[in-house]
This record gives sequence, structure tokens and C-alpha cells, in this order.
Amino acid sequence: MPPAAAVVEIACDESGFTGTNLLDPASPVIAHAATDLTVPEAEGLLGTLRSRFNHRRAVEHKAHLLLRPGQPDAVAWFLAELAGRSTVHVVDKRDHLARRVLDLLGGAPSYLDGTRFGADRGASVAELRERADVLAAFVAMTHLKHRRRPDPAAVDRFLAVVPRGVRELAALGRSDVVSVLERLLDGDPAVPPPLEPLVPALAETVLRWSDGRRSVAVVHDEQSALTPQRTALLAASLAAAAFPGPPPLLGVRQVDSRHDPRVQVADLLAGLARSGATAPA
Repeated sequence: MPPAAAVVEIACDESGFTGTNLLDPASPVIAHAATDLTVPEAEGLLGTLRSRFNHRRAVEHKAHLLLRPGQPDAVAWFLAELAGRSTVHVVDKRDHLARRVLDLLGGAPSYLDGTRFGADRGASVAELRERADVLAAFVAMTHLKHRRRPDPAAVDRFLAVVPRGVRELAALGRSDVVSVLERLLDGDPAVPPPLEPLVPALAETVLRWSDGRRSVAVVHDEQSALTPQRTALLAASLAAAAFPGPPPLLGVRQVDSRHDPRVQVADLLAGLARSGATAPA
């Protein structure tokens, strides 16, 4: 355990979650926001928001309240209040799917995939993200909830559209695909969930706050994707990659956002980022 001075606690939330429907054109990105505000600081910020911008009846503050007509200064004020105290990481869902195709089926699956420690597959990702047919077939094939074995028809549909010109997929065979799907069905902990962009988004948020010099404790809005097993594996993977530096992720504690003002602030910031508003660096 690093000394207390080398630990920062951040509160996080996301905006843009669409479940397994990662190709929804109405929600092309997921934004993951974090802040290191204390509880009193976050309560004060929300209190000012309620009084200054007439949100007195809001139980939970949402980004659309800041963006509504008639209060053009609300967003600028909010972002100024968070300057130097927050970050936003935005994940393009098509990019995420393209990377998952390549990482799961063209390499060795790892919880470092989709992070700065993962393999650089930029050119292949750029090509594959434009293939909506491939991405849709991948989603259908890897959506394994309530299944006991891979769907042969879904595997066939995916293999029929795989672009063999993509280097990582040139030699991909049916047995390779089925093997990965069976590992997912068996709950192999080494294989990250293919349809959960929140996992690499959390990793990048943590790495940004860690910056190779401190560890990060995360308080997060409740998310089914962030199971204790997954967050433990993510923490172990990041620690191994960052060694001999401090372990980036100490742990993730999930809370009800209605009961933690810091998470409400992160939720507001994530919503603004997803809407296209400029977020603080």
C-alpha cells in the first residue's frame, strides 16, 4: 500500500451507456468523467447550481439542466469551477468494437486492451471501424447472455464478412473464433468483456490521474460492468504494466449517485462532454 500522500480518491460516472447496442447512431460515444472534489466541495458546487440556475427541485442534476435555453452562462460557470479538478475520457463506440475484434480474435486478450498499455493497432482499427457489417456481426456473435454455447449461425455470419485484408485477421479460422467464445461462456477471467467500453474507459481515467506517480482509489456510480472480479483483474493488469511505479488502481467502491454529490458532479460533466460541450483538461 503506497503512503497516504501518494493516493488520490476520485469520483466517477459515465454518460452514453446503451448496453450492448454499441452501434446506436444516436449515442456514438461514451464519456467517462472524474473529479477529485471532496464531499463538502461537491455539495457546495451543487448548492450554488441549485440557487444560481434555479435547479432547486432537482434530486439529481443532469446535463440537460445546464444546457437548457435561457442560461447561456451555466456551462461556462460549471466548467470553470472544475478547472484542474476533473478529467473526461471519451470512447468512440465503433473504435471500441473495432479494437475488441482485433484484440480478442487477432491477439491475446488482455485487460490492457484499449488502454495506453495495449497493442497499437491504429491502422487496422481505422479500417475496421468503417465496416458496420463486421461490427454488427461481432456484436451479435459475442452477445452470449442466456447462451450455453456459441451460436453457429452467428459465427458463420461473422466469418463471412471478416475483411481478410486486415493483417490481424488474415489467418482467422472458425476454431479460433469458437475457442474465444467458449472462453467467454466459461467465464475465463483473463478475457475482458467485449461489449463493455466502460472497463477500458475506467482504466484510462485511472492512468491519467495516476500519471505514474501515485495510486488512485475510485468511487463510482453503480455499474453492472464493474464487477469485483473485473476491477481486481484490471487493477492487477495495470499494476504489472506500470511497475516499478506505484499501482495505478487501488480499488473501486460503487455507490448510489443520489447519495454522493461528487458522483453527481461527475455525471454532469460526463453528460456535458457527450453533448459536445467543452470539458476541462
